[in-house]
Amino acid sequence: MGNPSETTGSDSTRLRTLIIGCLAALAGLMAGLDIGVISGALDLLARTFHASTLQQEWIVSSMMAGAAIGSLCGGWMSHQIGRKHALLVGALVFVAGSLACALAWSIPSMIVGRLVMGLAIGVAAFTAPLYLSEIASEQARGAMISTYQLMITAGIFIAFLSNTMFSYSGNWRGMFAVAAVPGVLFLIGVLFLPYSPRWLMMRGRRSEALQVLEDLRDDHSVAMQEIQNISRQLQMKQRGWSLLRHNGNFRRSIFLGMALQVMQQLAGVNVVMYYAPKIFALAGYVGPAQLWCTAMVGLVNMLATFIAIGLVDRWGRKPILYTGFVIMAIGMGFLGLMLNRPVLGQTEQIISVFMLLIYISGFAMSAGPLMWVLCSEVQPLQGRDLGISISTLTNWVANMIVGASFLSLLQWMGNGPTFWLFAGLNLFFVLVTWRFVPETRDMSLEKIEQRLMAGLPLREIGQGDPLPDSR
Repeated sequence: MGNPSETTGSDSTRLRTLIIGCLAALAGLMAGLDIGVISGALDLLARTFHASTLQQEWIVSSMMAGAAIGSLCGGWMSHQIGRKHALLVGALVFVAGSLACALAWSIPSMIVGRLVMGLAIGVAAFTAPLYLSEIASEQARGAMISTYQLMITAGIFIAFLSNTMFSYSGNWRGMFAVAAVPGVLFLIGVLFLPYSPRWLMMRGRRSEALQVLEDLRDDHSVAMQEIQNISRQLQMKQRGWSLLRHNGNFRRSIFLGMALQVMQQLAGVNVVMYYAPKIFALAGYVGPAQLWCTAMVGLVNMLATFIAIGLVDRWGRKPILYTGFVIMAIGMGFLGLMLNRPVLGQTEQIISVFMLLIYISGFAMSAGPLMWVLCSEVQPLQGRDLGISISTLTNWVANMIVGASFLSLLQWMGNGPTFWLFAGLNLFFVLVTWRFVPETRDMSLEKIEQRLMAGLPLREIGQGDPLPDSR
């Protein structure tokens, strides 16, 4: 039997790490609330301010514009002032943005409030996963980062439920005010977080970094080994811009990261997240029934994320993406078929809800989490910071384009053809996945980088034929 004091110490260390991880992952809850709150508030505030279709699209998409800017600021802030202080700034800005939206007196003031909320989410979306990856052990790293993604889906679901409760009184200001609550909790929680040991090492504060790791690891030798690993990694300087200018293979990995994020957004998920009540209105649902159906979407989105977590290292990336894109195409295709009818009976209404739930299941189990996994895997070490920053920026820009165009598409193309367009895009992405996306399951980052820099086609930089003998 082991020494009871050692067991107790190990359990205490794991508990401390878990608490720290959950506090940091609250950033994901903020992001989810920001995404989800607008779906329930949009119709209500549009009536309050007599907003046109174009103005509604601006209100929705201004958050993504802010997030695009925030993701760029997040990289600089996390490097200059540290991961902890960047998260602190993000929490403060999020609370300010939420309250600004709750107190908005006009469409421009609402757009500004949404822009500020987006800035906070952009900073947090870049910094929180980075911080989690740096304080977690190798064994717990995947679970911690997955917890952040799960928190996003939980935040969306909570926002949908909150929207439903406030819908009975039509209180859209309350919807935004409630979103500030987790921001305040996160702000308080960040104050108790330790500094990232990697950032401390970057600042030459080795003894402080060692102290943090000793508090988070089981024994001194493990902490010392990790300090040495960090020290070796830091000797390899990032040279992303130089690599981008002079290395065509790195440009290919940048292209792939951008393409993956565009695929994720053009699959149509944020059409559902931002405009679900409007979609259910097209299906004939009225009043709170629209928001109860939307809450079901949020619940399924959260639960289906567990499928991806369970299968990503068993099935592999490409089989899950194939499955997800086909499921999404079927869901969008049949939804378009239902909504193309002039009048929907009760059966068609039920089928419409079911097809939207099928669609969101396909996204949550595949393109939702997997695109982020792949984007981090295909970038070479010396250009990884730049590669991930560009792919994150691409995600928010594509997100903004989709959010700013959906209502106009409905007016221009009609209900059925709009959803058939998204169904066709998902089928097209099956072909793109087959042609360009590598299978990276069970591949080390070093091996993926070696194959990329050897000039192999993108689809072959993961599993595939071995590299030719270079002797």
